[in-house]
Amino acid sequence: MFFDRPDSGELAVLVHLDLASENEPEDPREFEELVLSAGGDPVTLVSGFRSSPHPKYFVGTGKVEELCRAVKENSAGLVIFNHDLSPSQERNLEHELKCRVLDRTGLILDIFAQRARTHEGKLQVELAQLQHMSTRLVRGWTHLERQKGGIGLRGPGETQLETDRRLLRGRIKSILKRLEKVRRQRDQGRRARNRAEIPTVSLVGYTNAGKSTLFNRVTESEVYAADQLFATLDPTMRRIDLEDVGPTILADTVGFISHLPHKLVEAFHATLEEAASASLLLHVVDAHSDERHTNIQRVNEVLEEIGAVELPTLTIFNKIDLLQDVPPRIDRDARDKPVAVWLSAQTGQGCELLLQAISELLADEMVSDTFLLTPVMGRLRAMLYKSNAVVSESSTESGDLHLSIRIPRTDFLRLLKTENMTQDQLKVVSIVSDQQFESDQKIA
Repeated sequence: MFFDRPDSGELAVLVHLDLASENEPEDPREFEELVLSAGGDPVTLVSGFRSSPHPKYFVGTGKVEELCRAVKENSAGLVIFNHDLSPSQERNLEHELKCRVLDRTGLILDIFAQRARTHEGKLQVELAQLQHMSTRLVRGWTHLERQKGGIGLRGPGETQLETDRRLLRGRIKSILKRLEKVRRQRDQGRRARNRAEIPTVSLVGYTNAGKSTLFNRVTESEVYAADQLFATLDPTMRRIDLEDVGPTILADTVGFISHLPHKLVEAFHATLEEAASASLLLHVVDAHSDERHTNIQRVNEVLEEIGAVELPTLTIFNKIDLLQDVPPRIDRDARDKPVAVWLSAQTGQGCELLLQAISELLADEMVSDTFLLTPVMGRLRAMLYKSNAVVSESSTESGDLHLSIRIPRTDFLRLLKTENMTQDQLKVVSIVSDQQFESDQKIA
């Protein structure tokens, strides 16, 4: 759009350095998978070690010469770094290598641009791309030092760079407005589901862990699923019916990755909110991967960044069909609550155990009691009615109320917190039976 650079081909030279200053080094194997997912054809990997990045080229001058030879020998049109480069480093490398240079963030943005299908997804990707591009405009044109000229146009005015920056700011502002509208629509949908007491279960996990395959298996849908990184970008929701819970929304979300660029986390905030506001998270893990423990930690870091790390979570160890002698099963804690399910989304083994575990956890997360409310608790009563949590109500001769409620435990605790109360301070009159709940619903 704003760049005047050498045309890039599909043949790519990959660059990975081990830096002494890095606490968590990038994975070269994951890097190669990212390049393949973007449609690149890696011809060679140039690796090395440095104590810290070179300020001008990121790599040393000797590596720059090695990269020049690799580009010429393989007729490559693209050099991709498994690191984030500064705009000046990219500019200097492109000048020396005479081909396009891409860093890790630019690579992931390119994959996201290919995968986005919905209008919202395309807006989010464009926002992240523009934010990334805005710092790199200085290297895009060869005539930026010149101002617009011609008869009637001479004199002080905008440089081309200033014009481009102004256009970028305008476009970014426009996209942010439209994404804010999307966020409001999503909030409205979530409020409607909360009013109808429909819990939401969100699939989260490292990219290519099998979330979309599992989603299709459980919901009998045909969401795009492929053995590649970031096959899913746009969130998809389907209704499923669970025993003892009833209607439930299952949401498939974008996969996570180590060091997910902050620009993407910000751009996809409206999408990631689906995970942050879920009643239950299903953390899908590739049980066959050697990096599964590391991937679990990386996903937890992203969940913490979006404020979802404290949500109830059920771990799903997927792809047991690729393991030997690992039967489908439910792992339970000391209180007999499900904490993990071992299954294969590809073959369907253990999927019935997953539905059983979700039902147990969601049913346990519902408060279905009759409480004694005194007249001074009028505000709490009003908030319970506002949340559509009241099943029935009756009064006593002393003026107290017997309020039968059915509400997700997290919502109930949040309401109590606003009143500076705990659940122990409320007196339970009796537990609402399923038959009573159904009859009260018919009366209502």
